[in-house]
Amino acid sequence: MRTEVSCRAHRSPVVLRLIPGVAVHAVEHEIHRLLGNLLDNAQRHARSRVLVEVRQEDAHAELAVSDDGGGVAEADRERVFEPFTRLEESRGRGRGGSGLGLTIAREIVRAHGGTIGVEDAAEGGARFVVRLPLAGPPPGRGA
Repeated sequence: MRTEVSCRAHRSPVVLRLIPGVAVHAVEHEIHRLLGNLLDNAQRHARSRVLVEVRQEDAHAELAVSDDGGGVAEADRERVFEPFTRLEESRGRGRGGSGLGLTIAREIVRAHGGTIGVEDAAEGGARFVVRLPLAGPPPGRGA
C-alpha cells in the first residue's frame, strides 16, 4: 500500500492508516492495479483528502479507500461497478475516467475470493471497502 501511494501524483493528499501484519495471498500487480483504480477514483472526487485504511476484520483483510467528496447515492452503489458507468456528477466535471476502473477493481477482488462495496465515508464522501481472505499459515506449518 505504501509503495502504490508513494508512486502517485498527489492530486489530493493521501492519509494512510495501516495495521501491520495484515496479509493476503494475491497477485501483486493486480493488487497494485486495484489500489490504483480505487485511488484514481477517490482522488478524482475528493475535495481535500483521501484516506487509505488496512485492518483485519475476522478472517478477512479489509482495505478501505475513502474521500471527502460528494459520495455515491445509495441507489447508485451497485451501478458504479458496471462497465462504462459514470454518474452524472462526474460527467459534468470533465475529470471523469473511462468508466472501467471500478469494474476492473471488482473483477480483481472477485478473482482473489473477496468482495467490494461502497458506503458513506465518515469524511462525507464515498468509502470503497474491499474484503479479502487473510493469508493462512505457510504450507507445512500446521493450522
